Amino acid sequence: MKVTYPHMGSLSLAMHGLLSGLALEVIPPPPITRKTIDLGVLHSPEFACFPLKVNMGNFIEALSAGADTIVMAGGTGPCRFGYYAEVQREILKDLGFDFQMIVLEPPQGQADLLLERLKPLCARVSRRKLASLLFLTWRRIKAMDRLHARLLQVRAHEAEQGSATRAYEQVLARLAEARSVRELELALREGLAALEAVPARPPGETLKIGLVGEIYMLLEPYANLQVEKVLGEMGVTVERSIYISAWIMEHLVLSSLRLKGSRQVKKAAAPYLNHFVGGHGWESVGETVLYARRGFDGVIHILPFTCTPEIVAQSILPVVSAATGIPVISFSLDEQSGEAGFITRLEAFVDLLRQRRSGRKIYASGQR
Repeated sequence: MKVTYPHMGSLSLAMHGLLSGLALEVIPPPPITRKTIDLGVLHSPEFACFPLKVNMGNFIEALSAGADTIVMAGGTGPCRFGYYAEVQREILKDLGFDFQMIVLEPPQGQADLLLERLKPLCARVSRRKLASLLFLTWRRIKAMDRLHARLLQVRAHEAEQGSATRAYEQVLARLAEARSVRELELALREGLAALEAVPARPPGETLKIGLVGEIYMLLEPYANLQVEKVLGEMGVTVERSIYISAWIMEHLVLSSLRLKGSRQVKKAAAPYLNHFVGGHGWESVGETVLYARRGFDGVIHILPFTCTPEIVAQSILPVVSAATGIPVISFSLDEQSGEAGFITRLEAFVDLLRQRRSGRKIYASGQR
């Protein structure tokens, strides 16, 4: 069995570690490039979500490199993500690839079904070894998320552009290579220390912007045109609303126990949207309200072009913005999105937020 998987931010590193630990031969897809996108677009339905097209490119490149098994997540509800695996399987078969696809669906209270799907991947290890690997993978994902959250804080204050990113990437590689919880904890401590050691500009206020939207578009830097890096290097403190560790906790752990998560987010969204619309549309609305309550300067909403759940959220966010006073901008991205135009719009939004903050300070000063 030669296994591959789709890229999705740092989750790919954790996935590689888990599959390797299961004594499987792992053939990761090459890093996402324009070639990946072109392959995916060429062989995908025209109006399919952008993440489906990127994943198609990942799979074609990995299968061409010798992979014979694809591990893919599944989904439920109105979001088209639940159809990805079936659509991709049929297209890849029509292209002549000989492979099997293992689809891991959220358990929704039926953990035994998820374990059944995992069996082909776990045949070479004992249950004890499997439990140890799953725990190590969970800790690795948590460590990567914690390191990433700190990067977003540090990058906004770096004296030399790119220094925080370089420190982060070095430590991320160490986290990916760690073979025990002890090694992970050591790498994380050293990584956090390395970020703290990044030379900073003289202290000063920075804008705070929250990122909301569809999970793949937020987690995969190539898909979102490196929005976090671009904003951070503009001197903006960024907070991302979705991390994969939180997604796993809600959709795998809590779902298996028939418990509900995100109550705070859904309660915040309730005056504007009070039911599930698929994907992360509900969360995009609720998180925007919470960012407003926490005093953030603005919110950036990122979605794949034609994403139905996020289009619902996009139509509601102007109402949320008017009611809470927080500026919101949406970016609908696909394979035709240009980096230059994207950065121009980001710069204009950041300039608007800076002027708004400056104007509020002047007004507050006059009131005194």
